[in-house]
Amino acid sequence: QVQLVESGGGLVQAGGSLKLSCAASGRTFSSYVMGWFRQTPGKEREFVARISWRGASTDYADSVKGRFTISRDNAKNTVYLQMNSLKPEDTAVYYCAAAREITVKKSLYDYWGQGTQVTVSS
Repeated sequence: QVQLVESGGGLVQAGGSLKLSCAASGRTFSSYVMGWFRQTPGKEREFVARISWRGASTDYADSVKGRFTISRDNAKNTVYLQMNSLKPEDTAVYYCAAAREITVKKSLYDYWGQGTQVTVSS
């Protein structure tokens, strides 16, 4: 069982930056691939980024490539999402999630946090 708690969301102007954190409970954090997803009202939850067990590989949605960076610190049981050059269309609830395998499919992520709101004003 893994419990995930996101933090770092908030209100920011377009062009600004935010860094999200996701703290995981338990001693098996390094055995999970970690991902970030986001969701806006009335839309499907969509993939944003994922990082492999030790951080050797990452993957990003086309919409965030070059602006967002995912990283992890296994010693702190934490995964991060650095978001730069934010746009109003990045406004969403952001969720972190844990999976046993490298994937961008939300159905394959076993554990989810409660989400943190990110609002980008124009």
